[in-house]
Amino acid sequence: MTNNDLPELTRSRAARLFADESGAATAEYAITTMAAVAFAGLLVVIMRSDEVRGILTDLVRRALTVS
Repeated sequence: MTNNDLPELTRSRAARLFADESGAATAEYAITTMAAVAFAGLLVVIMRSDEVRGILTDLVRRALTVS
């Protein structure tokens, strides 16, 4: 297929092509889901740290003890 076989890109045709947002919401959901998965992975890595686990355990113990 050569460039001569393509339809001419007129202003109205370009406006119709770029105004079509079908699938945009799906793409936004996919990007948001990927960001959430990346954040969850980061939290898993952080929570596996012995130091962080100790800090959180100490925090929970202090919160549950009655002074």
